[in-house]
Amino acid sequence: MPQHEPPLNAAALRRAVVTGSAGFIGSHLARALAQAGTTVIGIDRRDPSTDPTAAANLAAAQGLPGYHRITADLIDCAIDPLLIDADAVFHLAGVPGVRPSWGPQFSDYLASNVLATHRVLEACSRVGVPRLVVASSSSVYGPTGGGASAEADRPKPASPYAVTKLAEEHLCLAYAGRSSGPSVVALRYFTVYGPRQRADMFTHRALQAALTGQPLRLYGDGHQRRDFTYIDDIVAATIAAAVVPAANGVINVGGGSNASLLEVINIATGLVGRDIEIQQDQARSGDVLVTRADPSRARDTLGWQPRVDLRAGMRAHLQAMTAQMPGCSRAA
Repeated sequence: MPQHEPPLNAAALRRAVVTGSAGFIGSHLARALAQAGTTVIGIDRRDPSTDPTAAANLAAAQGLPGYHRITADLIDCAIDPLLIDADAVFHLAGVPGVRPSWGPQFSDYLASNVLATHRVLEACSRVGVPRLVVASSSSVYGPTGGGASAEADRPKPASPYAVTKLAEEHLCLAYAGRSSGPSVVALRYFTVYGPRQRADMFTHRALQAALTGQPLRLYGDGHQRRDFTYIDDIVAATIAAAVVPAANGVINVGGGSNASLLEVINIATGLVGRDIEIQQDQARSGDVLVTRADPSRARDTLGWQPRVDLRAGMRAHLQAMTAQMPGCSRAA
């Protein structure tokens, strides 16, 4: 089973800022840092008094000594005072998701993933923050032909969302080249899953279908493959990126459990003990057939490698879900 303990190197950070702290990854990261004794300033535009998902995510860190929640939108709030004396800024705020980025919501993607990042970078430069760790995505690679993606590969983003994440990377690295800018590590996360994952993500939807008996909508034939990376492994890599000496580059974070969507369905079925009814639909624009990480740079630069396999991670994910469902105790 995954061990929910903060990475030991988190203790090297005396004070840190986490943007997007009410999100899936941000809430886990903020909790791990606070547990290690870091003073954490958690910033998110979602208000837990009106957003139940944000409230549930933030509950993990609320009450921990040294954790401070700020409800603010990076696009227009005063950022500088929040960054003073920070050893690192973890910039995880942004709008996720491929499908909605094709429509009229693109302006929000642009504002949150690019313009807000620009404001964070300007503030880091003015305040003198030494290190910025920014959350990017494997989606910047686009179609790959099935081979492992290395950081030196030419990105071919296949959705507006991926375009904004690549722009965010380039923006951060441009600032890292300035004498006044922070050093930057951009982490290309590969298919993160685990407790508190967004409800629209596939692993959560497969487990939910197995638990409830409701149909699972499957886009495509299910042979799409992803490098599923458990949230605790993501947190460990993210903290390592803030404390390693080498910086100013991109690093893949993935490569632990490459599996097809059909394999995820089979694991969910086995864990719950109930068959899943599948409603098949057309593949969605921007979804690629295979994502696979070359993990060499993460291993060599961060000293990181994934520790949680897919079945163990999905079991932990399932147990967290059932704990929120009264009268439900299914978990194999």
